Amino acid sequence: HVWSRIAARIPRVANFFNQTPLLRDAAKAIAGIARQRRIPPYASQTFLDWFAKRASVRLHPALARLPPRPLGEGGGEGVLSTSQVVLWADTFTNYFHPEIARAAVEVLEAAGYEVQLPATGLCCGRPLYDHGRLNEAKRYLRQIMAAVGPSLAGGASIVVLEPSCLAVFRDELPNLFPQDEEARRLSEAAVTLAEFLERSGWTPPRLEGSALVHLHCHQKAVIGARADVALLSKLGLGVKVLDSGCCGMAGAFGFERAHYDVSMQIGERVLLPAVRAAPLDTLIISDGFSCREQIAQATNRRALHLAEVLQTALRGSVTRG
Repeated sequence: HVWSRIAARIPRVANFFNQTPLLRDAAKAIAGIARQRRIPPYASQTFLDWFAKRASVRLHPALARLPPRPLGEGGGEGVLSTSQVVLWADTFTNYFHPEIARAAVEVLEAAGYEVQLPATGLCCGRPLYDHGRLNEAKRYLRQIMAAVGPSLAGGASIVVLEPSCLAVFRDELPNLFPQDEEARRLSEAAVTLAEFLERSGWTPPRLEGSALVHLHCHQKAVIGARADVALLSKLGLGVKVLDSGCCGMAGAFGFERAHYDVSMQIGERVLLPAVRAAPLDTLIISDGFSCREQIAQATNRRALHLAEVLQTALRGSVTRG
C-alpha cells in the first residue's frame, strides 16, 4: 500500500523500471521475485482519482427505462430505489486494476445505488498480519472504522471487491477488537458484490453462456460462494465452481523466488489445466487478485472479476435495448 501510493504519483516512471528488460530483471533480483514472474504494471490512473473526477451521482442509462422497485423487494425486472452503499477500493484494485472498481460502480448504480467511497485511500493491512505486525494492523483498522463508521451507522453496507480484504473485516477485525461496537458493525456490514446484490433482490440482465469459477482461499474459508453462484445463474450462465484448492499464488508467496516451483505445482493440480482446457467462449471468473494473476501468468486466458461480468451483461442489455 505504501509503495503503491508513491508509485501512483509517477506510474510511467514506476512502470519503466518494473517493465523494461534488464531494469525489471534487476528489480526482481533485488526484491527476491522469481525471474519467471511478471511484475504487474501500475494503472495510469487510480480508481480513486477516476472517481474524484466524475460526477458524484451518475446513474446507469438502464435506469431511464426500467421501473423502480422498493428497496428489498425481490424478484422480477426493475431496479431498487436509490440508496447509498460504500465501496471499498482495496490496494490491488485501486492501483493495478481500477477497471474492476469502475465496473462495480456501474453495476451498483444500475441497481439504483449511490456509491460512496472513504474520504481517503485506506488499506486493510492484510500483509501486516502475515508478518506479525498486529499493532500496526490495528492502527490501520482504527483508521478504517473512523472513515466508514458514520455511513455504516446510517445503515449502509460496505461492498468489498477483494476477498482477502473482506476476510479481514469478517474474521480478523472482530478478533482484534472483540468488545468494539464499531468493529462489530463493520464486520456485519461488509459483503461481497454478489451478496449485496442478492440481498437487494436485484435481477441482472441475461448474458447466458458458461462460466468456470475459481474461489479465492479466503472466500472459501470465510465467505462462501452461494451468492456468486445464484447471481451468475440469474445471468443465464452455466456455472462450474472448480474444486481447485489454492491457486498457488497466495499473495506474495508465488512471486517469491524461493516459492515459485511450489506455487506452480499447486496451480497445476487443478486450476491451470482446467483453465487451459476451457473453451474460449467460457468465462473464467475469479475475484481474487492473486488468483487472476496466477491465471494470467500461467495460461493464455484472463480471468474476470464478477463486477466485470455483470458490467458486460449490463452493457449488452443497454445496447440491445
